[in-house]
Amino acid sequence: MRGATSAKWVAGAVIVAMAATACSTSKDNAGGEGGNITVLLGEPQHGLVGQNTAESEGAEVLNALFVGLVDYDNKTNEPKLAVAESIDTTDSKTWTVKIKDGYTFHNGEKVDAQSFVRAWNWGANQDNAAEGLPFFSKIEGSEELAPGKDKKPTSKELKGLKVVDEKTFTVTLKEPFSQFKTMLGYNAFYPLPKAFEADPKKFGEAPIGNGAFQMDGAWEHNKQIKVKRYDKYPAEGRAKLAGVTFKIYDNLDTAYNDLRADNLQIVDKLPISAMANVSQEFGDRYLYKPESGVGYLGLPLEQNPETYGKVEIRQAISMAIDRDAITKTIFNGTRKPADDFISPIIPGYRKGALGEVGTYNPTKAKEVFDKAGGVPGNKIELGYNSDGGHKEWIEAVANQLKTNLKIDVTTKPYAKFGEMLDDLGASKYKGAFRMAWSMDYPAAENYLRPIFSKVAIENGSNYGHYKNDEFEQVMAEADKATDAAEGLKLYQKADDIIIKDLPYIPVFTYMSSAAYSKSVKNVQVDAQGRMDLANVELN
Repeated sequence: MRGATSAKWVAGAVIVAMAATACSTSKDNAGGEGGNITVLLGEPQHGLVGQNTAESEGAEVLNALFVGLVDYDNKTNEPKLAVAESIDTTDSKTWTVKIKDGYTFHNGEKVDAQSFVRAWNWGANQDNAAEGLPFFSKIEGSEELAPGKDKKPTSKELKGLKVVDEKTFTVTLKEPFSQFKTMLGYNAFYPLPKAFEADPKKFGEAPIGNGAFQMDGAWEHNKQIKVKRYDKYPAEGRAKLAGVTFKIYDNLDTAYNDLRADNLQIVDKLPISAMANVSQEFGDRYLYKPESGVGYLGLPLEQNPETYGKVEIRQAISMAIDRDAITKTIFNGTRKPADDFISPIIPGYRKGALGEVGTYNPTKAKEVFDKAGGVPGNKIELGYNSDGGHKEWIEAVANQLKTNLKIDVTTKPYAKFGEMLDDLGASKYKGAFRMAWSMDYPAAENYLRPIFSKVAIENGSNYGHYKNDEFEQVMAEADKATDAAEGLKLYQKADDIIIKDLPYIPVFTYMSSAAYSKSVKNVQVDAQGRMDLANVELN
């Protein structure tokens, strides 16, 4: 999902450094047993509604405020039941979902079948322009709620959703889709209370969730978002802390210095300047493990075909990038060179899948580039969000392209990740752009459809406006496969089509690089880059 990265597109980091104020981690000032901590965040792009969040910063907060039908194991990434008592099917087309007792929204309203049906109907209606709309396209009746540009919805409800009773609803898909249960942990499938319907925009400023934490006041834009423990959450998952402040920064170095001073207790995105010494300084309090994110150079195929329309030009750019040097020199080994569009931690990844186009070969790159006729004006521009620690690696890529392709390369920084996403979504920016994708759910399919399908152009994350009918056909065949192994082979075939066309250029895969102060323990970051705040405790 967009930053990654819901899951999502990944901002890579974050947004506006407020004056550093020490956060009390003592029970004396915590406002309740368990204490308060402060953690790093970037300014989310939209209001805090699961169906309209497709970037990493909003997803981080939603992960504290909401819980879905399914969650994912922190170690294995396997889906596990959360709010759902059961999710059953006999044909991968019609699914029966039963809800557990004991879950309530933070206003006391019971979480029931209608809570999910309400949320999904809203997300599937194109009039609401929700970022998560494509995730509902598999459900029967989705075309009536999202008929396409310049058309109006002819229904307000997905006919494939039926409430059977208070605790049960059924979902009928257009075609069998074996990955459906796995999908349901993504935030687009979170429930919504009745209160949402009164004013969705206002709701996004102070959402009423059903998770282990509830809002503690409204979102203070570019400053902070405060949450506190929800004491009526089921006992086995109840938060240990009394509260968490998500402090919004625009400078990772400032955040890292605040961590070292214990003004921040957890930083899950580290500045490049810290990479050389963070493991020695923090020891066991430095978390380093493979994450689901893949970092790309995105290409505006439809918006700028004169520059990027030829696949040979795209291949030349890819071969002119020294991924090994970037990951070792810029990131000090906290990234790994990408060799597939699918993350190495996901079933279906193939080592070396990119082949020649993913291998640094400046001589071949220049030959292919010149034979294809080069680019207009012999220049290109690379856009990036400066709030995410991307300046160094984008400038390194720019220098490599200058040297190896003998072209003029300039860079364009955006102050905030959301601003870049807005310009890309409106097709206002026509340069190449930094992008990263973090899984919405652990499946190879999630690294393909949300980024490269036609449905994701109008309502999704296909910012390059890539189109390929063969890709769509193979993806559809993979969805229908009832045998998991056969389905995975077909998703890999679709991956091969993307590798051949190279609409984006994979550069590196993410490693989880987080650190925490001596004030806290039991800190974990999941494969989607989200902090497991409910289990954090004070030391």
